[in-house]
Amino acid sequence: MNDQIQVFVTGGTFDKEYNFITGELFFKDTHLPDMFELGRSTLNLDVKTLMMVDSLEMTDDNRTMIKDQVIDCASDKVLLTHGTDKMVETATYLATFDIPKTIVLTGAMVPIAFGTSSDGFFNLGSALAFVQTLPQGVYIAMNGRYFNWDAVVKDRETGYFREL
Repeated sequence: MNDQIQVFVTGGTFDKEYNFITGELFFKDTHLPDMFELGRSTLNLDVKTLMMVDSLEMTDDNRTMIKDQVIDCASDKVLLTHGTDKMVETATYLATFDIPKTIVLTGAMVPIAFGTSSDGFFNLGSALAFVQTLPQGVYIAMNGRYFNWDAVVKDRETGYFREL
């Protein structure tokens, strides 16, 4: 069995940067390698950037590419960073293929670039623990909890994910 965890980056608030002049958020590079180093991770990780998009702009073609990469990777443990607005939709899409792997999607409500005000580090650490311990299936890891793909919603009033 392959003990490597495949990490796929798709963008989302997690990896957004802040332009202090214009006040706009934008994508540059993923923060994940630095985050794993800062977190002193000793896990066998393979990090691959698939795209850098806001999940509100996630297309069916993007989801197909994600699915193909998840199926084709050698690992049976997959962590996917994703924007929170359409995370449930991508999890639902992946679940329809009954892929025999543990797939955990996570993200952040506040960009990592904002430092200690970001929930990204906490969500990433939780997702790493969940992908190693949960059985095969598709899950969302946010706010220190994991949720089954078909029993979760992003509560737009509170900014938290909650069980249906």
